[in-house]
This record gives sequence, structure tokens and C-alpha cells, in this order.
Amino acid sequence: MKKISYGSAICSAFDYLLAKYPEVFLIGQGLWSPWYVGNSMLDLDKKYGKDRVIDSPVSESAVTGAAVGASLTGMRPIVIHPRMDFMLYAMDAVVNQAAKWSHMTGGQGNPCLTIRSIINRGGEQGAQHSQSLHSWFAHIPGLKVVLPFSPLDARNLLIASVLSNDPVIYIDDRWLYEEVEEIKPIEEIDLNTIKPQYINRGENLTIVSCSYSTLIAKNTAKELNDLGISSDVIDLRIINPFNPSLIIESVKKTGKLVVIDGGWSSCGLASEVIASTYENLEVSYLKTKPLRITLPNSPAPTSKKLENIYYQNTDKVLKKILDFIN
Repeated sequence: MKKISYGSAICSAFDYLLAKYPEVFLIGQGLWSPWYVGNSMLDLDKKYGKDRVIDSPVSESAVTGAAVGASLTGMRPIVIHPRMDFMLYAMDAVVNQAAKWSHMTGGQGNPCLTIRSIINRGGEQGAQHSQSLHSWFAHIPGLKVVLPFSPLDARNLLIASVLSNDPVIYIDDRWLYEEVEEIKPIEEIDLNTIKPQYINRGENLTIVSCSYSTLIAKNTAKELNDLGISSDVIDLRIINPFNPSLIIESVKKTGKLVVIDGGWSSCGLASEVIASTYENLEVSYLKTKPLRITLPNSPAPTSKKLENIYYQNTDKVLKKILDFIN
């Protein structure tokens, strides 16, 4: 067991994959620069060479399309988009190509492609640099969508994503990079076996979240516990395919469901969690209507003061949950 940060855990996953699997290579903008990717790729280009850690020109579409092609020839490329917002230039390669090839070829063409898309909010970056678009990708059949919360999952689910025979959108959040956890040595796992998991156990309330929102949920549960309210906190981990069974099990016990999501409400992840859970529950289990805690329905602001209003934090979520319970 050793302590490792979320960002370093991602780096250790890349290190493991590059060392063990010669068909793995990394490509994307700014991969040789810690300014773009933090400590999550530190010195990998020096260790494995710039033919396997490729710092590309600024062309998201070309890079992603090339990686899809490479994946169909037996390679396992990892495309890094340092900001999810600019990954939108690559949507044809992601949605019309990677997501469809296995289906259109009857399983004979498997794009073993992992797209690492980084959420990079705050710091007065404004509306075009601050989006979490995970719900978009979860809507597309053929794509697996992974959002790790803990350093352990950041490492293990990245390795599992790259070793999967399906195209995977792996989304990490810079606001988690300094979170630290004790983790065990690497053991390869099958991505198909990963399901939501309990982060906290309680009796009075079910809180569901993923990625950075799980950190808020975990901290909020601690505050609620001090007030005599115990909560199940469920970290989704993978949102496509989505498995609501653990949430259903929890809400049967608590009768109350809160979903915290770093995206918007409209057609979002919180809506899917609530719909998938409640359509599988008898009304007798429910003590109250569900609560969605999401971003305001507007683009992200630029000023620091407005950012403090716009984004969720533990204090805001705690107040909303207490109002909900009361």
C-alpha cells in the first residue's frame, strides 16, 4: 500500500500500459507539457520516446480520426484531449466512426480506442473552457463512458479502458488531481465487470454522483452524519452502460434519492439516474420526490465571483439537501 495522488495515479497507469503493451501509444495536444496535462504524464515522453508519446499539432479531428484507424489495425491508441470543450472538433470520428464500427461490421472490426477527455473548469476560463459533456457521450450506443472519482479508480479504470475491445471515453477532472489515497499494486480488471459502488453507507438518504461530484457527496455525507442523518453515497464510475441496480437497492431502504451532477439538468445524467431508478421501484418504497443538484442552466461565467455562485460545493449541497429533507 502506498499513497498516491489522482494525477499521479493516471501517470502510473500510462507507465504500466506503455511498459507492458507495445501496441499502446499516446497522442494528443500538449503531451510533453505539464501545463496542459499536469503531473498526469510527467516524463513519459522521455522514458518511452516521442514515437509512443506523440505531441500532435492542434487538430483534434485529425488526431482522433488517425487513432480510430490505428485501432482498427490492432493498435491500442489513447487520444488525449486536454480540454473536453475542444474535443467537439472530433465528433465525427467519435460518434460516427468509433462508436459504430463494431456494430456495422458484425463484431469483426473493433476500435480498441480510449479517448481521455479532461474537464478543466474554474480559474476564470469562461464558457468555452469549462464544460463537462459526459451526458452527451453516454447517450451514444457503442461508447463506454468512464468517470473515476478516486485515485485507485483513476489508475485501474484507465488500464481497464485501454485493454477493453470497445471504444471508451475516459473522463477525468482536474479538480480531483490533488486528491490522495492509499492504493494497492496494479491488478488488471475487466471493464465489463465494473459497476457503481458504495462510498459511504447509511439509512436515511441515498446520494448518487460521479467524478468530482462524488467528492462533494462524500464531504456532504460527513456533514449530514454530524447532524444525525446517515447517507448511502453511490459513485457511478461508469455511466454508459448504466447500471441502476445498486441505486434501486439503496432507495428501497432509504426512500429518498438525491443526485449530484457536474452537468446541466436538461436531458442530463441526473435525469437518467432518477428515471432509471424510479421506473423500477414500486411507489410504496418512495417517501418523497427525488432531488437533482446540477449546474444552473446557463453557460459558465468568467468572473471569480460568478464562478463561486455557479459551481456546486459542499456548503451549497448541504443546504439543498437539508431543505429537501425538511
